[in-house]
Amino acid sequence: MAGRASRREAERLLVSGRVRINGEVVMELGTKVVPGRDRVEVDEVVVEPVEGSTWIALHKPTGVLTTRSDPHGGRTVYDILPTDAGGLRYVGRLDRDTEGLLLLCNEGDVIHGLTHPGNQVEREYRAWVLGVPNRTTLRRLVEGVALEDGPARARRARLLEREGDHALVGLVLTEGRKREVRRMLDTVGHPVRRLTRVRFGAVELGDLAPGHWRELDEEERTKLRALAGAR
Repeated sequence: MAGRASRREAERLLVSGRVRINGEVVMELGTKVVPGRDRVEVDEVVVEPVEGSTWIALHKPTGVLTTRSDPHGGRTVYDILPTDAGGLRYVGRLDRDTEGLLLLCNEGDVIHGLTHPGNQVEREYRAWVLGVPNRTTLRRLVEGVALEDGPARARRARLLEREGDHALVGLVLTEGRKREVRRMLDTVGHPVRRLTRVRFGAVELGDLAPGHWRELDEEERTKLRALAGAR
């Protein structure tokens, strides 16, 4: 209810001794607490339930980190969002140099479902790359390329635009591995010059400007819960 973890993640936190209730370490699964009366801490940080469901779509700019805090002083997505959004968790990451749609919410189970590889929730990207991929190259991306952490494939790959020795490629993936799009395009000989995520599941970036955010409507939330396998 605080957006800190899914039920499964909460169980792992408990059995690893990272949860305190009223100052005492608790490791028994199913331990009950009363919100507003009992003090719950994870790694010595108090967590509190958030009333109601909160979903935000953010257009993450380049140069901003998808992390809670940066020990080196870098700007994070939480520096962009209002202070009362600090309890929200991001749904998948975007690396520092990638811009575009980032979802944040306080429904831990839905986050887990949306990011679980088995649910194959689509992420759509627009990538400006060096060179112009031909049909064979685009087919390779769909059939799969070998990366150091295993094969990776796009569900769809198409050439959208060309400008001199650069091209705009549209890619749809169903995984969220680290820098996966960039590594796939590097492997086929077309390094990324600019990368934007334009859709995550049922939510599109649309005309949301970099650094701006909006709340999701109920239809978008319902569709995301369905994709996550949640009620």
